[in-house]
Amino acid sequence: MSRSIKVALAGAGAFGIKHLDAIRLIDGVEVVSVVGRELDKTQAVAAKYGIGHAATDLAASLALPEVDAVILCTPTQMHAAQAIACLNAGKHVQIEIPLADSLDGAEAVARAQRAAGKVAMVGHTRRFNPSHQWVHRRIAAGEFAVQQMDVQTYFFRRSNINALGEPRSWTDHLLWHHAAHTVDLFAYQTGGDIVAANALQGPIHPVLGIAMDMSIQLKASTGAICTLSLSFNNEGPLGTFFRYIGDTGTYLARYDDLFDGKDRKIDVSTVAVSMNGIELQDREFFAAIREGREPDAGVSRVLPCYRTLARLERQLAAAPA
Repeated sequence: MSRSIKVALAGAGAFGIKHLDAIRLIDGVEVVSVVGRELDKTQAVAAKYGIGHAATDLAASLALPEVDAVILCTPTQMHAAQAIACLNAGKHVQIEIPLADSLDGAEAVARAQRAAGKVAMVGHTRRFNPSHQWVHRRIAAGEFAVQQMDVQTYFFRRSNINALGEPRSWTDHLLWHHAAHTVDLFAYQTGGDIVAANALQGPIHPVLGIAMDMSIQLKASTGAICTLSLSFNNEGPLGTFFRYIGDTGTYLARYDDLFDGKDRKIDVSTVAVSMNGIELQDREFFAAIREGREPDAGVSRVLPCYRTLARLERQLAAAPA
């Protein structure tokens, strides 16, 4: 594909804006349609970014013959059905994490991708952050092996708001959304299969209907272990913090930044063309489309993560209240 890739973006909220900002930095890609829940707000986003088409129904974007690819930044519960609709319409699709909120949904998307023969990728951003890529390259070179990952994913969300502090129409989930990042990254960095997985969760919120605190333990076939703590009750610091403990060093990753065990910053600016994980993720999506290949974080490559999440969900459902 030598011409410009034309993209529709569905979900003009906090993460949709991150993708719009990232795509502005990528040559040969043009957003031609944006979809949102409220037309006036969606039209305002379209005007700001110079996008010619705004709609409240994804089907309106899929009907545009010029659209080559879709990026879904919609509520988790819609991901699987919308991804399948995109593939059935002959469009490449990138689904923001998570791929689905059930294993059945994730596997249905995988089947649709195989049938359509289009690129289908999931927004497992940690694979693309320069901090984690720096560690991954050391692993690939045989210079570092993960013995343990200690991960904290902490937010303060006792009400249903998004990353911009605005009310939203859907409920987030610690297991199917936030744990997905670490479950996938652990397998990716160790190069092994997850052979053991255990989870505990705290009380269910009386209004949101979800657990606000969760603890997960994982073991890879390499012998490495992972401990993941997640909370929506934490007042700070906020974010996700990764500690890699290995055979030749210790590294602390804070989004796109990386530090050694003595908290000295490591220069990761030469790892990729950008320090923005979302931009690098989008670049991989468009490169895979142009090159006709499966992307890193393609649906088939991240499906094992969702099998592990389903195991953990069954375990939590069977646990005494």
